[in-house]
Amino acid sequence: MCIIFFKFDPRPASKNAYRLILAANRDEFYNRPSKAADFWGASNEILSGLDLELGKEGGSWLGISKRGKLAAITNYMEGRPNADAQGRGFLVSHYLMDKDQDSYSYLKKVSSEGHLYNGFNLITAEFKAKQDIVCYYGNRGSPEPIHLNPGIYSLSNSLLDTPWKKLLKGKQHFTSVVSDQTLSCDGLVQELLSVLNNEELNTPDPIQETQGDGYSKSMIQALSAVCVRSPHYGTRSEPSSLTRYHFSLPPYVFTGGD
Repeated sequence: MCIIFFKFDPRPASKNAYRLILAANRDEFYNRPSKAADFWGASNEILSGLDLELGKEGGSWLGISKRGKLAAITNYMEGRPNADAQGRGFLVSHYLMDKDQDSYSYLKKVSSEGHLYNGFNLITAEFKAKQDIVCYYGNRGSPEPIHLNPGIYSLSNSLLDTPWKKLLKGKQHFTSVVSDQTLSCDGLVQELLSVLNNEELNTPDPIQETQGDGYSKSMIQALSAVCVRSPHYGTRSEPSSLTRYHFSLPPYVFTGGD
């Protein structure tokens, strides 16, 4: 399980504003091996954490590249996932490594193979001098990927902007933070972390509970928080990335944990 909040503003009014502000928590089993965010790839042009789980090595959950590409993925909450399905983390890594396909074309290809995976939501983006593009595809929703309009979005373990209570409250908090024009870059990062570190439980939530059929009551309760805490599973990293006009790498990529 994971959660992502982001503001897409491809042509901000101020030169000091950001084309993309993204804040995300990665939730995973504590004992699942992974590599902390670092540069990798043929020319060390990609920055991301990497999965080290046997058979899933090299997959990722969130990454960016010096060529202006970004990808992020969340799992879709399902009671009985297929143990033989393909690893979803490779969808992020492969996009970041791909030098030929644009963000929409990549998702179009992925959508034709969506049945091979357990449920997921995938965001792909490109930041270029002339045009910024952010696209979304979820293999438990529409069969076609979509281009996202400028705006503020929230994504967890259902389809984009599903009204789970933790998404509604988190998005409200995130919107307040990114709308504060008085914050410095450092201040903005700290406020984004306060969004991500919220451990308040948002129960009962009938919409989340219905989708989580098959999960224990205690697990559903734990998953109702933006920052998940449970004995064996929970939030392991809190990345925040801010993307200015001149994209080479975001001026801030903060990763707590891995």
